[in-house]
Amino acid sequence: MIKLNYIALVLCLTSYALFSQNIVTDRPDQTESSSTIEKGSLQIETGILLGFTEDDFSSERQLLAPTTLFRYGITKSVELRVLSQFESLKDQNSSQKASGISDLEIGTKIQLLKKETVNTEIAFLSHLILPTGSKMLSNNVFGTINKLSISHELSDALCLGYNVGYDYFGEGKGDATYSISLGIAVTDSFGIYIEPYGRLNEFDSYESNFDAGVTYLVKNNCQLDFSFGTGINHTMNYLSLGCSFNIAKPKTN
Repeated sequence: MIKLNYIALVLCLTSYALFSQNIVTDRPDQTESSSTIEKGSLQIETGILLGFTEDDFSSERQLLAPTTLFRYGITKSVELRVLSQFESLKDQNSSQKASGISDLEIGTKIQLLKKETVNTEIAFLSHLILPTGSKMLSNNVFGTINKLSISHELSDALCLGYNVGYDYFGEGKGDATYSISLGIAVTDSFGIYIEPYGRLNEFDSYESNFDAGVTYLVKNNCQLDFSFGTGINHTMNYLSLGCSFNIAKPKTN
């Protein structure tokens, strides 16, 4: 299967650089934000992704349509997360196809540090991968994705966020992962980001990538995004479009 990072995937750009907005998303980049959503609110982050990878043995096209992350605020610093996606894979060499539901991910994000007097935020994220996917799309074993997310507010329009993590997909040693994202607020509604990211597969082979994208705030609780990425030391490309919206907890008198 294509080993694109799971796009459950906005970072610092939409979490910090666009201070006037209410919505804080974990897409479209690979760097998970260090913020959790408001207690009692539900946030839905969905999109489509078209990806292509190639190596000495295979040439695959991947379509995620849609990939959807549900986030629910349990407390002001803890959120529940569920990621589900419909996936279609095609081997360009053999024309073999597989379509269906990918393995379900259930997890949480816990904010460890957030103070008004400090320009740094820290959070920990962990997902359990359940072997619930369709035939040929499931890993058939339990797995886990874990990330430590850190961000720094550099100015009113500039923010740096980065993740370090460890993924395990049920066999072998697992993968070490990283991402570093620089977000820039061009206006109160429009932002851009650039981001190198990668992984150390089985703590043996290094995979390096780069992506960039834009976000547009339609309303305080609704955001559109576009992103693209490419492999640096291997053949990989993707394009993604998405929309995120937040349903706030009703206010009581």
